Amino acid sequence: MPNRAVVALKVLVHAACLAPVAWLLYHLAISQLGPDPTATVTFFTGRGTLRLLVLSLAVTPVRKLTPKLAWLIRFRRMLGLYAFFYACLHLMTYLWLYANFDVATMVDDITRRRYIMVGFAAWLLLFPLALTSTKWSIRKLGGKRWQILHRLAYLAAICGVVHYWWIVKPGVHTPFTITAVLALLLAARPALDYVSSRRRRPAMREA
Repeated sequence: MPNRAVVALKVLVHAACLAPVAWLLYHLAISQLGPDPTATVTFFTGRGTLRLLVLSLAVTPVRKLTPKLAWLIRFRRMLGLYAFFYACLHLMTYLWLYANFDVATMVDDITRRRYIMVGFAAWLLLFPLALTSTKWSIRKLGGKRWQILHRLAYLAAICGVVHYWWIVKPGVHTPFTITAVLALLLAARPALDYVSSRRRRPAMREA
């Protein structure tokens, strides 16, 4: 894909990822987020985190299944970083609006409420991935170790989905779709890795 097209698509991705935040801030400013704005912001940022994280995880399988879409890899890091951005907004909503930055409240919630514990675990897993998302980090860690580290994104996504299931009310915004997509990605990853390794072997023998 031409570089100009990639740049244009990146601009669109930035706009698509930031537009929901702008929408949220606008409706928050005019008090149009319903009877419980805090719950709305929490749900909005949490759902955004999961959607972007799963979307970033879907890039590699799609690229492997459709070589013509190999250019999608250029957007994986961007989507992953936006997922972390939304996760930070989600965490900040809890720290500020629920816990009021009170350490005792945070510790009590993490130890007593399992959905907060697993949600916080998801954020902790994403944190080192965001820190090591640069080319410099890939060179320092080495490609193999970097790939192993960034597979924690799957574990973070699992924790995020579990967090969602544990906190949501039955029948209200039940995350069936995001759970099914993540399950499909987890099932497809080993098979795609096996197929890729089989393809590489003949090429190595010919070389």
